[in-house]
Amino acid sequence: MQHISPISTAGRMIGPGHPCLIAAEIGINHNGDMSLAHRTIDAAADAGADAVKLTNYKTEDFISDSSITYEYISQGKSVRESQYEMFKRCELSSGQLAELFDHCKTRGLIYFATPTSENGVQELRQLHAPLVKNGSDSIIHLPLIRAMARSGIPTVQSTGMATLEEIEDAVNAFRDAGGTKLILLHCTSSYPTPDADVHLRKIPTLVAAFRCLVGFSDHTWGVTAAMGAVTLGACFVEKHFTLDRNLPGPDHRFSSDPAELRALVEGIRKVEACIGNGVIGPAPSELVGRENYRLSCVAIKALAAGRVLEETDIAFRRPGSGLPPKAVGSLIGKKLRHPVPNGHIFSAEDFDG
Repeated sequence: MQHISPISTAGRMIGPGHPCLIAAEIGINHNGDMSLAHRTIDAAADAGADAVKLTNYKTEDFISDSSITYEYISQGKSVRESQYEMFKRCELSSGQLAELFDHCKTRGLIYFATPTSENGVQELRQLHAPLVKNGSDSIIHLPLIRAMARSGIPTVQSTGMATLEEIEDAVNAFRDAGGTKLILLHCTSSYPTPDADVHLRKIPTLVAAFRCLVGFSDHTWGVTAAMGAVTLGACFVEKHFTLDRNLPGPDHRFSSDPAELRALVEGIRKVEACIGNGVIGPAPSELVGRENYRLSCVAIKALAAGRVLEETDIAFRRPGSGLPPKAVGSLIGKKLRHPVPNGHIFSAEDFDG
């Protein structure tokens, strides 16, 4: 992948050469209940997440028609309800958001949110949010993207449902407005996402197309896709998170619970350790094996001093501490300086000249 400079925020570097930032997206999984929100933040921290994403939307910014409905599975049953009412009951006030952000700080979590207006961006600026996130549904909201750029806050932009042209419009709007710190998230906006629709290879494609940091917003079941994204260069992974998948609401069913989030964190950290570098050569742990498991040229039988070696006198056996098999051609025709027993490992000192 191309080298892209990392971004610094909240004392943390995001990008090549640094651990992937793992964000637990609480979103609306607090169900409008501040006690549940606080407990979910604690669970995310305990599971090893680096960051928590909340929302600071105002429902009227994106929907006002209460007749528009949304159907989802909750607690094993199909639910259809007004989108306006669903979002309204989970809306956080500025004071509530500030309270939750303070809680994140006490737990050492990076905190950020998704605004839906320029006022929302300014609210996050006033709350000293180290990141701001624009959702896939608003990637075509170029005025909002420009406001994020002008805020100077590092911006995370999801790309779900978008064409390459729409992503280009968003990136150009951000950069033209003076924004320099941008992380694109490859995303598939289906909940949950079928494996065949994940297309992790889009991650290096986005890096090449826009020369910016790229991460992954994961809506799949389980942790496999997110770990795969890290192998392809994702520097930021966002995963919906809930205290309990059986809670009522639209997003709990496909979110990670505390046990799965911990497995995700541990899996990504192990994958990062495995990725290493691309330098070809034996790893430190292989050095003993180079001698123990490789082959040397050895005497296939006891040989007398003065014997001129023939090909039939030589076999290849472990360990690899002597002359390697590729040296066999140079040994043929050599005269032994002293007798050697069966299995003797040949060395240069065994021969005249």
